[in-house]
Amino acid sequence: MQATLAHPITLDGVGLHSGAPARLRLNPAPADHGIVFVRLFSDGRAVSIPARWNRVEQVELCTRLRSDDGVEISTIEHVMAALAGCGVHNARIEIDGPEVPILDGSSAPFVSEILRVGIARQDAPVRALRVLDVVEVRNGPAYARLEPADGLEIDFSIDFVDAAIGRQSKHLSMANGTFVHELCDSRTFCRRADVDAMRERGLALGGSYDNAVVVDGAEVLNPGGLRHADEAVRHKMLDALGDLALAGGPILGRYTGVRAGHALTNALLRTLFARSGAVRWVEADAETLVRLPGAGLRASDARLLAA
Repeated sequence: MQATLAHPITLDGVGLHSGAPARLRLNPAPADHGIVFVRLFSDGRAVSIPARWNRVEQVELCTRLRSDDGVEISTIEHVMAALAGCGVHNARIEIDGPEVPILDGSSAPFVSEILRVGIARQDAPVRALRVLDVVEVRNGPAYARLEPADGLEIDFSIDFVDAAIGRQSKHLSMANGTFVHELCDSRTFCRRADVDAMRERGLALGGSYDNAVVVDGAEVLNPGGLRHADEAVRHKMLDALGDLALAGGPILGRYTGVRAGHALTNALLRTLFARSGAVRWVEADAETLVRLPGAGLRASDARLLAA
Protein backbone atom coordinates (compact mmCIF):
# COMPACT_ATOMS: atom_id res chain seq x y z
CA MET A 1 0.00 0.00 0.00
CA GLN A 2 1.09 3.56 -0.74
CA ALA A 3 1.59 6.01 2.12
CA THR A 4 1.36 9.70 2.87
CA LEU A 5 1.75 11.86 5.97
CA ALA A 6 -0.95 11.53 8.61
CA HIS A 7 -0.78 15.28 9.34
CA PRO A 8 0.98 18.38 7.95
CA ILE A 9 4.49 19.30 9.11
CA THR A 10 5.92 22.83 9.23
CA LEU A 11 9.63 23.60 9.55
CA ASP A 12 11.44 26.96 9.41
CA GLY A 13 15.09 27.66 8.69
CA VAL A 14 17.62 29.13 6.27
CA GLY A 15 19.11 27.73 3.10
CA LEU A 16 22.66 26.40 3.31
CA HIS A 17 23.86 28.13 0.14
CA SER A 18 21.54 31.12 -0.23
CA GLY A 19 21.22 31.96 3.46
CA ALA A 20 17.60 32.85 2.64
CA PRO A 21 14.92 32.12 5.26
CA ALA A 22 12.12 29.78 4.25
CA ARG A 23 9.12 28.03 5.72
CA LEU A 24 8.60 24.46 4.53
CA ARG A 25 5.23 22.76 4.91
CA LEU A 26 4.87 19.05 4.14
CA ASN A 27 1.25 18.18 3.46
CA PRO A 28 -0.56 14.85 2.98
CA ALA A 29 -1.45 14.06 -0.64
CA PRO A 30 -3.73 11.51 -2.31
CA ALA A 31 -2.61 8.19 -3.73
CA ASP A 32 -0.65 8.35 -7.01
CA HIS A 33 0.10 12.07 -6.41
CA GLY A 34 3.81 11.52 -5.92
CA ILE A 35 6.09 14.12 -4.33
CA VAL A 36 5.44 17.62 -5.64
CA PHE A 37 7.10 20.86 -4.51
CA VAL A 38 5.07 24.09 -4.62
CA ARG A 39 6.92 27.42 -4.55
CA LEU A 40 4.75 30.07 -2.89
CA PHE A 41 5.27 33.76 -3.66
CA SER A 42 4.19 36.84 -1.73
CA ASP A 43 1.98 37.97 -4.66
CA GLY A 44 -0.13 34.81 -4.31
CA ARG A 45 1.48 32.81 -7.11
CA ALA A 46 2.03 29.08 -6.54
CA VAL A 47 4.28 27.16 -8.94
CA SER A 48 4.25 23.36 -8.78
CA ILE A 49 7.33 21.31 -9.67
CA PRO A 50 7.17 17.50 -9.59
CA ALA A 51 10.13 15.93 -7.78
CA ARG A 52 11.41 14.08 -10.83
CA TRP A 53 14.81 13.46 -12.38
CA ASN A 54 13.95 15.37 -15.57
CA ARG A 55 13.23 18.54 -13.58
CA VAL A 56 16.76 18.73 -12.16
CA GLU A 57 19.02 21.59 -13.19
CA GLN A 58 22.71 20.72 -12.97
CA VAL A 59 24.38 22.85 -10.30
CA GLU A 60 27.23 22.38 -7.85
CA LEU A 61 26.86 21.02 -4.34
CA CYS A 62 23.09 20.37 -4.23
CA THR A 63 20.07 19.17 -6.20
CA ARG A 64 17.90 21.91 -7.70
CA LEU A 65 14.49 21.58 -9.35
CA ARG A 66 13.46 24.02 -12.08
CA SER A 67 10.02 24.63 -13.53
CA ASP A 68 9.33 25.28 -17.22
CA ASP A 69 9.10 29.02 -16.51
CA GLY A 70 12.36 29.20 -14.54
CA VAL A 71 11.20 28.92 -10.92
CA GLU A 72 13.80 27.07 -8.82
CA ILE A 73 13.85 25.17 -5.53
CA SER A 74 17.29 24.10 -4.29
CA THR A 75 18.78 21.60 -1.84
CA ILE A 76 15.84 19.20 -1.95
CA GLU A 77 17.92 16.06 -1.36
CA HIS A 78 17.66 15.83 2.45
CA VAL A 79 13.88 16.09 2.61
CA MET A 80 13.57 13.73 -0.37
CA ALA A 81 15.78 11.21 1.43
CA ALA A 82 13.64 11.51 4.57
CA LEU A 83 10.42 10.86 2.66
CA ALA A 84 11.90 7.94 0.73
CA GLY A 85 13.61 6.48 3.81
CA CYS A 86 10.34 6.60 5.77
CA GLY A 87 8.34 5.04 2.92
CA VAL A 88 6.24 8.14 2.11
CA HIS A 89 5.14 8.04 -1.53
CA ASN A 90 2.80 11.04 -1.72
CA ALA A 91 3.28 14.58 -0.36
CA ARG A 92 2.71 18.19 -1.38
CA ILE A 93 5.66 20.28 -0.16
CA GLU A 94 5.00 24.02 0.01
CA ILE A 95 7.92 26.42 0.41
CA ASP A 96 8.03 30.22 0.46
CA GLY A 97 11.72 30.59 -0.38
CA PRO A 98 14.23 29.47 -3.02
CA GLU A 99 15.97 26.78 -0.95
CA VAL A 100 14.86 24.05 1.44
CA PRO A 101 16.02 24.89 5.00
CA ILE A 102 19.25 23.10 5.88
CA LEU A 103 18.24 22.65 9.57
CA ASP A 104 21.04 20.56 11.14
CA GLY A 105 22.57 19.49 7.80
CA SER A 106 21.04 16.00 7.85
CA SER A 107 17.63 14.40 7.30
CA ALA A 108 17.04 13.77 11.01
CA PRO A 109 14.77 16.80 11.68
CA PHE A 110 12.52 15.78 8.78
CA VAL A 111 12.47 12.14 9.88
CA SER A 112 11.67 13.07 13.48
CA GLU A 113 8.66 15.09 12.38
CA ILE A 114 7.45 12.39 9.95
CA LEU A 115 7.58 9.77 12.67
CA ARG A 116 5.96 12.17 15.16
CA VAL A 117 2.90 12.93 13.01
CA GLY A 118 2.68 9.39 11.67
CA ILE A 119 2.26 7.78 8.27
CA ALA A 120 -1.16 7.10 6.74
CA ARG A 121 -1.57 4.02 4.55
CA GLN A 122 -3.50 4.44 1.32
CA ASP A 123 -5.62 1.95 -0.59
CA ALA A 124 -3.43 1.85 -3.68
CA PRO A 125 -0.59 -0.46 -4.73
CA VAL A 126 3.02 0.67 -4.64
CA ARG A 127 4.65 0.82 -8.05
CA ALA A 128 8.40 0.29 -8.00
CA LEU A 129 11.14 0.51 -10.61
CA ARG A 130 12.92 -2.79 -11.16
CA VAL A 131 16.41 -2.38 -12.65
CA LEU A 132 16.89 -5.00 -15.37
CA ASP A 133 20.37 -4.22 -16.68
CA VAL A 134 23.63 -2.65 -15.53
CA VAL A 135 23.73 1.08 -16.20
CA GLU A 136 26.80 3.20 -15.41
CA VAL A 137 27.99 6.77 -15.88
CA ARG A 138 31.51 8.09 -15.28
CA ASN A 139 33.33 11.37 -14.80
CA GLY A 140 37.06 10.73 -14.54
CA PRO A 141 37.69 8.52 -11.48
CA ALA A 142 34.13 9.03 -10.24
CA TYR A 143 31.28 6.78 -11.28
CA ALA A 144 27.74 5.77 -10.39
CA ARG A 145 26.11 2.46 -11.30
CA LEU A 146 22.76 0.72 -11.00
CA GLU A 147 22.37 -3.03 -11.39
CA PRO A 148 19.61 -5.56 -10.65
CA ALA A 149 18.82 -6.47 -7.02
CA ASP A 150 15.76 -7.63 -5.08
CA GLY A 151 15.58 -4.41 -3.03
CA LEU A 152 17.38 -1.08 -2.84
CA GLU A 153 21.02 -1.40 -1.80
CA ILE A 154 23.50 1.47 -1.64
CA ASP A 155 27.27 0.93 -1.84
CA PHE A 156 29.38 4.08 -1.57
CA SER A 157 33.10 4.90 -1.44
CA ILE A 158 34.82 8.25 -0.98
CA ASP A 159 38.46 9.34 -0.87
CA PHE A 160 39.51 12.74 0.49
CA VAL A 161 42.99 14.05 1.13
CA ASP A 162 41.96 15.35 4.56
CA ALA A 163 42.83 12.71 7.16
CA ALA A 164 39.65 13.53 9.11
CA ILE A 165 37.75 11.92 6.21
CA GLY A 166 40.26 9.89 4.17
CA ARG A 167 38.95 6.75 2.50
CA GLN A 168 35.55 5.50 3.62
CA SER A 169 33.27 2.79 2.21
CA LYS A 170 29.90 1.45 3.30
CA HIS A 171 27.25 -0.90 1.94
CA LEU A 172 23.68 -1.11 3.25
CA SER A 173 20.31 -2.51 2.29
CA MET A 174 17.65 0.17 2.73
CA ALA A 175 15.02 -2.23 4.15
CA ASN A 176 14.01 -2.62 7.82
CA GLY A 177 14.31 1.06 8.71
CA THR A 178 18.00 1.16 7.79
CA PHE A 179 17.86 4.77 6.61
CA VAL A 180 16.45 5.97 9.93
CA HIS A 181 18.75 3.80 12.04
CA GLU A 182 22.00 4.23 10.11
CA LEU A 183 22.01 7.27 7.83
CA CYS A 184 19.45 9.98 8.51
CA ASP A 185 21.42 11.91 11.18
CA SER A 186 24.64 12.17 9.14
CA ARG A 187 25.39 15.78 8.23
CA THR A 188 26.69 17.45 5.14
CA PHE A 189 30.42 18.13 5.27
CA CYS A 190 33.05 20.33 3.70
CA ARG A 191 36.74 21.12 3.89
CA ARG A 192 37.89 24.32 5.61
CA ALA A 193 39.96 25.10 2.53
CA ASP A 194 36.77 25.18 0.43
CA VAL A 195 34.56 27.27 2.73
CA ASP A 196 36.05 30.70 1.98
CA ALA A 197 36.19 29.95 -1.74
CA MET A 198 32.50 28.96 -1.74
CA ARG A 199 31.47 32.12 0.09
CA GLU A 200 33.41 34.27 -2.36
CA ARG A 201 31.27 32.67 -5.07
CA GLY A 202 28.06 33.34 -3.18
CA LEU A 203 27.65 29.79 -1.82
CA ALA A 204 27.40 28.38 1.72
CA LEU A 205 26.05 31.72 2.98
CA GLY A 206 23.85 29.96 5.54
CA GLY A 207 26.50 27.45 6.62
CA SER A 208 27.72 27.12 10.20
CA TYR A 209 28.99 24.51 12.63
CA ASP A 210 25.32 23.94 13.52
CA ASN A 211 24.47 22.56 10.07
CA ALA A 212 27.67 21.20 8.52
CA VAL A 213 30.75 19.22 9.50
CA VAL A 214 33.89 21.21 8.69
CA VAL A 215 37.27 19.48 8.53
CA ASP A 216 40.79 20.86 8.25
CA GLY A 217 43.36 18.16 7.59
CA ALA A 218 43.10 15.67 10.45
CA GLU A 219 40.94 17.96 12.58
CA VAL A 220 37.16 18.13 12.85
CA LEU A 221 36.42 21.77 13.68
CA ASN A 222 32.88 21.29 15.02
CA PRO A 223 32.82 21.55 18.83
CA GLY A 224 30.75 18.38 19.15
CA GLY A 225 32.87 16.33 16.75
CA LEU A 226 31.37 13.62 14.55
CA ARG A 227 28.15 11.71 15.07
CA HIS A 228 29.72 8.64 13.41
CA ALA A 229 33.35 7.87 12.65
CA ASP A 230 32.31 7.44 9.01
CA GLU A 231 29.73 10.23 8.98
CA ALA A 232 30.99 11.55 5.64
CA VAL A 233 30.27 8.42 3.61
CA ARG A 234 26.97 7.95 5.43
CA HIS A 235 25.93 11.43 4.34
CA LYS A 236 26.88 10.66 0.75
CA MET A 237 24.59 7.62 0.94
CA LEU A 238 21.84 9.85 2.36
CA ASP A 239 22.26 12.22 -0.58
CA ALA A 240 22.18 9.30 -3.01
CA LEU A 241 18.88 8.04 -1.60
CA GLY A 242 17.36 11.51 -1.93
CA ASP A 243 18.56 11.87 -5.51
CA LEU A 244 17.42 8.35 -6.46
CA ALA A 245 13.95 9.16 -5.09
CA LEU A 246 13.60 11.51 -8.08
CA ALA A 247 13.05 8.37 -10.18
CA GLY A 248 9.38 8.72 -9.20
CA GLY A 249 9.10 5.51 -7.20
CA PRO A 250 11.15 3.10 -5.09
CA ILE A 251 14.05 1.53 -6.97
CA LEU A 252 14.72 -2.21 -6.88
CA GLY A 253 18.41 -2.28 -7.65
CA ARG A 254 21.89 -1.87 -6.27
CA TYR A 255 23.37 1.60 -6.50
CA THR A 256 27.16 1.92 -6.39
CA GLY A 257 28.74 5.34 -6.05
CA VAL A 258 32.49 5.95 -6.12
CA ARG A 259 33.34 9.62 -5.51
CA ALA A 260 29.90 10.33 -6.97
CA GLY A 261 27.79 13.41 -6.31
CA HIS A 262 24.39 14.85 -7.13
CA ALA A 263 25.12 15.52 -10.80
CA LEU A 264 26.45 12.02 -11.45
CA THR A 265 23.47 10.34 -9.77
CA ASN A 266 21.07 12.44 -11.83
CA ALA A 267 23.01 11.56 -14.98
CA LEU A 268 22.63 7.91 -13.99
CA LEU A 269 18.84 8.25 -13.78
CA ARG A 270 18.74 10.00 -17.15
CA THR A 271 20.75 7.16 -18.67
CA LEU A 272 18.58 4.52 -16.98
CA PHE A 273 15.36 5.92 -18.45
CA ALA A 274 16.93 6.59 -21.85
CA ARG A 275 18.11 3.00 -22.32
CA SER A 276 15.45 0.68 -23.68
CA GLY A 277 14.84 -2.36 -21.47
CA ALA A 278 17.01 -1.16 -18.57
CA VAL A 279 14.14 -0.62 -16.13
CA ARG A 280 10.48 -1.65 -15.75
CA TRP A 281 7.62 -0.47 -13.56
CA VAL A 282 6.25 -3.28 -11.40
CA GLU A 283 3.49 -3.53 -8.82
CA ALA A 284 5.12 -4.41 -5.50
CA ASP A 285 3.81 -7.66 -4.04
CA ALA A 286 3.99 -8.53 -0.34
CA GLU A 287 7.48 -10.02 -0.69
CA THR A 288 8.76 -6.87 -2.42
CA LEU A 289 7.11 -4.44 0.00
CA VAL A 290 9.16 -5.69 2.95
CA ARG A 291 12.36 -4.87 1.04
CA LEU A 292 11.47 -1.24 0.34
CA PRO A 293 12.86 1.75 2.25
CA GLY A 294 10.65 2.49 5.23
CA ALA A 295 9.57 -1.12 5.70
CA GLY A 296 9.91 -2.18 9.32
CA LEU A 297 9.76 1.36 10.75
CA ARG A 298 7.83 2.02 13.94
CA ALA A 299 6.78 5.29 15.56
CA SER A 300 9.03 4.39 18.51
CA ASP A 301 12.06 4.69 16.22
CA ALA A 302 11.80 8.46 16.68
CA ARG A 303 13.36 7.97 20.11
CA LEU A 304 16.61 6.89 18.44
CA LEU A 305 16.95 10.38 16.93
CA ALA A 306 16.32 12.11 20.22
CA ALA A 307 18.98 10.09 22.05
